[in-house]
Amino acid sequence: MILRVMALLTCLLALPSQGAESYKTLDWDALLPPGQSVLPPPPVPHDGDMSSVPQPIGEVNQALDGQEIRLPGFVVPLEGDAKKITAFLLVPYFGACIHVPPPPTNQVVYVSFPKGAPVDDLWDAIWVKGKIRTVSTSQEMANTGYSMEAVEVTVYEE
Repeated sequence: MILRVMALLTCLLALPSQGAESYKTLDWDALLPPGQSVLPPPPVPHDGDMSSVPQPIGEVNQALDGQEIRLPGFVVPLEGDAKKITAFLLVPYFGACIHVPPPPTNQVVYVSFPKGAPVDDLWDAIWVKGKIRTVSTSQEMANTGYSMEAVEVTVYEE
């Protein structure tokens, strides 16, 4: 009897870790189609006016569509209030989309997080966990090659 109870407890303790492992941790290179590299930045106009430079359009990795992933990055807020952000762009480096042009479309992810992430946690790098889709969006700050419905947003820790 004791062995059965111990076996049951062992199984129950293993369940949460199995759920956490179902999210595959990716880096930004994984968002590129196989065999491609990040597009180089566009040339700077002679007058220095970057506002006229279009955002590079990058192809997405179709194999990622529908996968449950975990991706680190930085936040460009889109929706929310002074306490919580409910929609944002996830980008690979700090300041992306603020300085024009934004990264290529395959290096920008539109994230919806209805639960909301605390604003205080979003100034540094974060982890976003959820299901990624190869669905593009057009936002005022940038166009995206991917969309994600987040289930968890946490401060980046290795």
